[in-house]
This record gives sequence, C-alpha cells and structure tokens, in this order.
Amino acid sequence: MIKDFFKTLVSNTKSLVGLCLLGFFVLVAILAPVIAPYPPKLDRLETVVELGEPSLEEEILSEDYPSDARDVIVYRSTLTREYEKTVDYFPLRAKPSAAHPLGTNHAGNDLFSQLVWGTRVSLTIGLLTGLFVTVLSLTLALLSGYLGGVADDVITFVTNVMLVIPGLPLMIVVAAYVTMKGTLPIVLILGLTGWPYPTRLLRSQVLTLKNRDFVRVSKSLGERTSFVVFREILPNMISIAMAEFFATSMAAILGEATLEFIGLGNVTVVSWGTILFWAQANGALLSGAWWWFLPPGICIALVGTSFVLINFAIDEISNPRLRKR
Repeated sequence: MIKDFFKTLVSNTKSLVGLCLLGFFVLVAILAPVIAPYPPKLDRLETVVELGEPSLEEEILSEDYPSDARDVIVYRSTLTREYEKTVDYFPLRAKPSAAHPLGTNHAGNDLFSQLVWGTRVSLTIGLLTGLFVTVLSLTLALLSGYLGGVADDVITFVTNVMLVIPGLPLMIVVAAYVTMKGTLPIVLILGLTGWPYPTRLLRSQVLTLKNRDFVRVSKSLGERTSFVVFREILPNMISIAMAEFFATSMAAILGEATLEFIGLGNVTVVSWGTILFWAQANGALLSGAWWWFLPPGICIALVGTSFVLINFAIDEISNPRLRKR
C-alpha cells in the first residue's frame, strides 16, 4: 500500500508538478545561507582596509640594576597596525536594483535575503505543524474508533466541543496569552487549535475499516490489537492521513502569516508573515511598494498550489473511481 502510494505520487502529472514545486521551496530553505546575498537583518556593509606597514612598539616591563652595574631591561615587543573602516549603510525603502533585487525595507534590510530566509521559517512551521497534527489526530482517531468505550466517549466529546469553537478567534486568544516567543510556540498554538477536524475525519475512516472482512479475519485468528491496528488498519489510512497532512500544513502556513500580520507572533523572526507585517505597518500597500508585500504573498500561494496538486494523486489513491487503468 505504501509503495503504491508513492508510485502514484510520481506517476500522476499534477502531483509530480506539485512535488517539484514543493521540492524547490525545500531546497531554497536548506540552501538559504548560500542563496541569500546578505544575512536577513543586515543593514550595512563594513570594509576594513589596512594602512601602511606594521610598526614595532616596545613596552618596558622592568629595569634591574645588578651588582656589576650593568643595566638589564626586560621589555616586550608588539606589532601595531593601523586600519581604516568604512561603513556603507543600505538605502531605506529602496526600489529593486542590481544590489537589492527586491529592494529594501524601512530598516534597510535586503528584502530578497529576508524572503529566502523566511522560506526556511515558514516551511518549518507549516511542515512541523502538519506532522504534529497528523500524528495527534491519528492517535486519537485510532483510540476512539477502534477501542471504543469510555475512550471514544471522552475523545468524541472534546472533539465536538473544539469543533464548535471558531478556529481563528481561538488561535488569536491563545497566541495573545502565550508569553513564549519563537517557532515552537507557534507550532503548538496552530497544532492544538487545528486537530479536531482531522481527528473527526480519521475516526470515521477507522470505524469503516474496523468492520471490514480482513480486520474481522485478523481478530478471529487471535491477532494482537497492535497487529490489527498497525498492520491492517493504519496502512489503509495512509492516503487520507497524507491528505490531512498537506491540508494542515497549508493551514499552518496561513495561520502563521495571520498571527504575524496582526502582530501576535514573534516579529523579530524573519518569515513570510513578518515581512507582510512590516510591509503593512510601514504603509507599503498605500505607497505601492509591490516588491515588499507581493513576493511573500506569491510564495504562500505557490506552496498552497503545490499542496493542492499533490492532493490530486492522493484523491486518486483514496477514490478507486479516479484510478487509471
């Protein structure tokens, strides 16, 4: 099943385009130190030039006068060099140029470098959140759907309560009261507010597979619960679990950008969301500085497009009517 899943991902044309597009952003995130011409928060270039030849300086440490009236002087020699340092500040709010392909922001930081470095942060938050939510929802769905009983009642009740609460306001309220700043708190906020719907969907799939003939045969043969869950049920949920992973990852990237845009994230970390935050805070939309706010928006849209294209292959796997002969 897993082998067929990855085979379908590659054989499907739309999915292959999505994988290539996602792979491009992953490579940009990995090679950010090589691709970006400057560090993300650099606003100046410093040039140090050595002037002339080094001069010898002698420092007298002590003078002794022995009995034979000879002077013994202890000294230390040091080489001193003269340097000239030149500091060139980047222009503020500069338009795109050869030195700065996407211009600079209000602090003089190169926006192309920030866009490249922001790819690493935004993709990391999206993929980590998707993985966290997928593992959590799969675990809860298997406990609820397969074991049943009290575990099913408790998990279903909590899931239904969380589904009633609007996701975005809940995420904003939680983010407002979290004092920690950084990538991990955002992943936890997005994950803890995004697990109910995938859990509900995966639980229904578990209930369907639980009553299939191959599962009943395994139970009648006396197989252990762990064998039935991990060898019979879980492999048949790979496609729908991967679909939820990509959907949750895209929602996490949008959620992170939303939190950063309204100022509830960590604006000191460079991401696509923080670039949009500073663009909005400094009137880039009103002044028509498209090079400031348009590139991160396009990147978010392209990542979302890659996830949608990959889901075409996942739909083909999960829906037999869409499979090619």
